[in-house]
Amino acid sequence: MTAETLIVFVILGITILLFMSERLRLDLVALLSLLALSVTGILTPAETFAGFSDPVVIMIAGLFVVAGAMFRSGLAERFGRLLGRLAGTGRARATAIVMLGSGFLSGFMSTTGTVALMLPVTSSLARNARLSPSLLLLPLAIGALLGGLLTLIATPPNIIVANQLETAGYEPFGFFDFTPVGVVLLLIGTAVLAVMGGRLLPARAPVDRPVGADSVTSLSGEELTEGYSFGSTTRLRVTAESPLAGISPATAGLRRQFQVNIVAIRRAQGSSGRMQRVPRTAEEPLREGDEMDVHGTPDAIARLRSELALDLISMGESDAVLAEVLLTPRSRLLGQTLAAARFRSRYGVNVLSVRRHGVAVEGDLAAIPLRFADTLLVAGSERGINRLRDDSRDFVVVARTHDTREQGPLSRHEVSALVITLAMLVLLTFEVVPAAIAVLLAAVFMVLAGCLDMTAAYREINWESVILIAAILPMATALQKTGGVDLIITQLAAVSGAGPIALLAAIYVLTGLMGSFISNTATAALIAPVALGAAVQLGISPYPVLMTVAVASSTAFSTPVSTPVNMLVLGPGDYRFRDYVRVGLPLQVLLGIVTIIIVPWLFPF
Repeated sequence: MTAETLIVFVILGITILLFMSERLRLDLVALLSLLALSVTGILTPAETFAGFSDPVVIMIAGLFVVAGAMFRSGLAERFGRLLGRLAGTGRARATAIVMLGSGFLSGFMSTTGTVALMLPVTSSLARNARLSPSLLLLPLAIGALLGGLLTLIATPPNIIVANQLETAGYEPFGFFDFTPVGVVLLLIGTAVLAVMGGRLLPARAPVDRPVGADSVTSLSGEELTEGYSFGSTTRLRVTAESPLAGISPATAGLRRQFQVNIVAIRRAQGSSGRMQRVPRTAEEPLREGDEMDVHGTPDAIARLRSELALDLISMGESDAVLAEVLLTPRSRLLGQTLAAARFRSRYGVNVLSVRRHGVAVEGDLAAIPLRFADTLLVAGSERGINRLRDDSRDFVVVARTHDTREQGPLSRHEVSALVITLAMLVLLTFEVVPAAIAVLLAAVFMVLAGCLDMTAAYREINWESVILIAAILPMATALQKTGGVDLIITQLAAVSGAGPIALLAAIYVLTGLMGSFISNTATAALIAPVALGAAVQLGISPYPVLMTVAVASSTAFSTPVSTPVNMLVLGPGDYRFRDYVRVGLPLQVLLGIVTIIIVPWLFPF
C-alpha cells in the first residue's frame, strides 16, 4: 500500500465517521473531504471540481425542478389522491402501494426518474393520509432501486454486467432475465418495510409539508379561519339585469360599498360550457352567467344580491385557496395600507381579514396601515398563494388549505406538467438524448409553460443534496487513481478457493460496501470484470456471479450517498445518516441471503 493510498483510506474513513456522527451537515462533510483530497495532492484542481460539472449533478437539480412543478401545478396532488384511494390511510398499505408502484415504473425507466416522478406524489399521499413523509419516502427509494432489477434497461449496472458477458464472448443477459430475481426481491423488500417500517423509520418530516417547499401547515378551511372575522362563502351568478355585467369588481368598489370580497370568478369556456376560473379576479370585467365566490357576512351578501341582481347558487363552497400570511420584520408593506400597496392587483389574492395581537381587525381593511407580525387571511388561486410564498422578504405563508382542483378536469398547467413529464420519461427510456439533457429540457419547459417561475425553480432545488453528491463523486476518482480499488478487489482471489457460494457472498458484500460510498454504476463497472475473472478461474458459470454483482449494486440502501435515488429523498424526508443504516443495512443483509439462495437456483453454476 502506497502512502497516497493510505491517505485516501484515512480521509474516506474520517468522512464515514463524520457522516455517521451527524455532528456536521452531510454536505459540509463532503466538502471537507473534497478539500482534504485536494490539499494533500491526491486530486488535481480539475479532478477536485469535476463533480460539479458531472451530468448526474445537473440531472438531480433538474429533477427537483420537475418535481416542484408537478406539485405547484396541482398534478402531484391529483395523482396523490388517486394513489391514496388504493393506499388508504394505513402506513403499511401505503408503504406497499408506494413500493410496488415505484418498483414497476423503474422497471421501464430510470430509477432516478421514477423517484423524481413519485416524490411529489408520495408526499401528497402522505399528507392526505396524515402520515409523515419520512415513513414513505425511503421505502419509495428502496422500491425504485429494487424495481431496477426487473428489466435489462432499468438501471446502468444491469447493462454493464450484460456488456461484460458479451465482451468476454458469452451470451448476454436478455431483457427479462433479471425479472424473476427482481420480482422476488421487490416483494420481500415490500413485505419487510410494510410490516416493520413503522419501527425502523423515523417520523421527522412534518405531516403537512409539501415536497420541495418550506414548512407550510395544511389545515381545513374551518381550522384556518378560526379567530378571523370575515363571514361565510357564497357562490352567486351574474344575471342579465345585473349592473355588474361589463365592469370589474375593482371598478365596482364592492368591498368599500358592501364589505364583501370576491375571491374567485368562474366562467363558461368553449362549446362544452365547462366552468373554469378566471385568472385575474379583481381586474376582469364580469359577464352575464359568471359565477362569483363571495366572502362576507350574511347581511352584506343579502344586500349585495338584492341591489345588484345576483342569483344564489350555493353556500359554503369556494374554488379559492385560503392561506394565513405573516408579515416579516423586513416587509416592505409595513406602514402601508393594502390599497396603497396595490396588494390585490400585485399578488392576485384578496385579503379577507387581518389579525393583530390575536384579535381580528375591524373596519375598512384596505385603509388600515399594516404592522409587523400582522397575520393576513388571504384567498386566491394556487398561483397567487405561491407568489406570496416566493416573496420571502415580505411574507411567510404559515398555513393554507388544500387546492381542490384535482377533483375536476385537468387545468392548463396540470396538462402542461403531465405532457412535459411524459416527454421526459420517453426521452429517458429510449435514450434519445443524454439523461441530464432530457431532465434539463423538462425543467426549462416547465418554466416556459408557466408551471412555476424561475424564482420558484431555484427554491425547489434541494441544494444540500446537490452539493453533497457533487463533492463526494471525486472520492471514486481518488480511490481509482491511487490503487485503492485494485487493493480491495485483489482480496477476492483468496475467496475463490472456498467455493462458488462463498464467492457469491464475498462479491455481494464487496459490491455492497463499495456501492455505499461510490455510485452503483461505478461499482458495477469496477467489480464486473474481476467477478467474471474469478468465476472463470473457479471453473463455474459467470451468470450467477454477474447477476449477484447487478443485485448488490441495486441494493445499496445503507447510506444516503450510495445512489442519486437515496439522495433525492434525503432532504424531503428530513433523514439522517443513521436512518439509512438502520433501515438499509438489515434489509441489505436479508436480501443478500435471499440472493445467494435464489440466484444459483435460477442460474446454475
